[in-house]
Amino acid sequence: MRTAAIYDIHGNLPALEAVLREIRQVGVDRVVVGGDVVPGPMVREILICLADLKVPVQFIQGNCEVAVLAEMAGGDPGPLPEQAREEVRWTAQQLQPVDEALFASWPKTVCLDIGGLGAVLFCHGTPRHENECFTRLTPEDRLLPIFQGLDVSVVVCGHTHMPFDRMVGRTRVVNAGSVGMPFGRAGADWLLLGPHVELRHTSYDLAAAAERIRDTKYPQAQDFAAHYVLNPPSEDQMLEVFARAELKYGDRQ
Repeated sequence: MRTAAIYDIHGNLPALEAVLREIRQVGVDRVVVGGDVVPGPMVREILICLADLKVPVQFIQGNCEVAVLAEMAGGDPGPLPEQAREEVRWTAQQLQPVDEALFASWPKTVCLDIGGLGAVLFCHGTPRHENECFTRLTPEDRLLPIFQGLDVSVVVCGHTHMPFDRMVGRTRVVNAGSVGMPFGRAGADWLLLGPHVELRHTSYDLAAAAERIRDTKYPQAQDFAAHYVLNPPSEDQMLEVFARAELKYGDRQ
């Protein structure tokens, strides 16, 4: 089965629409949505769009779904900067009880057999924690305890919004990048799996997308359009940021 993996949409409906057009063109049998559908400017529209897909869809939770669920339950969404807290609060206010039940039903990992690749494990951050980050530069010796013994050939992750394809021991580890909030090149990143691994990049009308996003009531709409659609932060900049935070969540367990 050819499988599309789309991660970190973050409410960017124009980016998702462009990726889904390309997915339909190449033809897939299944879509995996790898978490962090929210928060973002068009959360309700995103959920409606994904519900209308004509192929089977498997969702997993990202750290942001976990935070939004905590907020909706009146709990602590976790250690977030104030701007991110505002985004989580706003998102929780837009959602209905049916959406809360939907998010809660998503597992944190899923394993699928994909022709040509074998067993593929999908997670958001790492297999042990949805909020754990690492990059293409993280030393292999730090990653081996996480990826050894999984009994899969490929692990697909997201969370850091930068695509890569690397080996950790005998396990191929692929980051799908971000559909809605890429770091590095503007556009939308995703994966096509089976029988090979293809890192895909979809271009779309960024100016028109930014205008649609600015017209929403999202509290960070202007910033989102400027800094995540039109002019994303560079990969070098974000590699430095993530180097200071890599693997910290898992190390606390």
